Amino acid sequence: MRSVSSAERSRLLGALGIEGPEGLARALEGVGYLASPRVALGAFLALSLERPLLLEGAPGVGKTELAYALAAVLGSELVRLQCYEGIDVHQAVYDWDWGRQILHLRTLEALARGAGRAVEEVEAELFSDRFLVERAVLRALRGREAAHPPVLLVDEVDRADEAFEAYLLEVLSTWTVTIPEVGPQVAAVVPVVVLTSNRTRELHEALTRRCLYLWVDPPGPAREAEIVRRRVPEASERLARQLAHIVAELRRVGLFKPPGISETIDWAEALVRLGIDEVDEAVFVDTMGIVVKGRDDAERVASLGVGAILESRGPGDARNR
Repeated sequence: MRSVSSAERSRLLGALGIEGPEGLARALEGVGYLASPRVALGAFLALSLERPLLLEGAPGVGKTELAYALAAVLGSELVRLQCYEGIDVHQAVYDWDWGRQILHLRTLEALARGAGRAVEEVEAELFSDRFLVERAVLRALRGREAAHPPVLLVDEVDRADEAFEAYLLEVLSTWTVTIPEVGPQVAAVVPVVVLTSNRTRELHEALTRRCLYLWVDPPGPAREAEIVRRRVPEASERLARQLAHIVAELRRVGLFKPPGISETIDWAEALVRLGIDEVDEAVFVDTMGIVVKGRDDAERVASLGVGAILESRGPGDARNR
């Protein structure tokens, strides 16, 4: 297996000025991702130890964005595998281009009649790289550039079934994919692997033990306001802080689908587009659909009272003002 050695990985991080978690936090901030000390530490250890990083938490807390930010910091290709119910090896790892194979076979058959080629020789050509379709996992394992290992994002792994989870565990344990027609495909370079889960179901213990684990909480209002200001620089500091406070309160009141950071950013962009710099009750009601998704949640907000949500102070809000 052609793997990036620990020394080579350390040299890569050193060349990027990433000597520890603090260095990685600064590098992530440089590409627009504000990582908490815990997230920076977990990501640094995953990079240093060449271990998959499993991120769990509510939707919208920045799990997927961390993988994109790591790829930007490392100067690597980001390969994303979006999991869903029923996903299998041929959607996630590899497949064969059957249409091209059939056309190729017919051509070879016509040529073979005059050339006297053996059937086995003709069939062998059908299962070669020429007709192999690389899906996300195989593409990441075949990363060619040792200095910049690809980042494989396995997004929402909890949506896949247990059979696929077991297969994924085998791949992450051996860094090898076996294609029956051509044999094992061993990783050229150990990729950086980030798995995310919204915890819609429990993942198997074997998979979680293979990974470094990190639970990602939503940011506090002060950090979220800073994120909004970075992503929507046209938003005033006053508006960013107000939106961060309101969203923190919406998360606290037990909505079925609490808003994530992406909804806060969307809200800020919408209000800037409308020329609004302060959220009052009328603005909240008119634009609530950006952050409150679903009839039950909208009724919950109405029952609590829009004014109460705007005026309340959630836990820790005083510390972050």
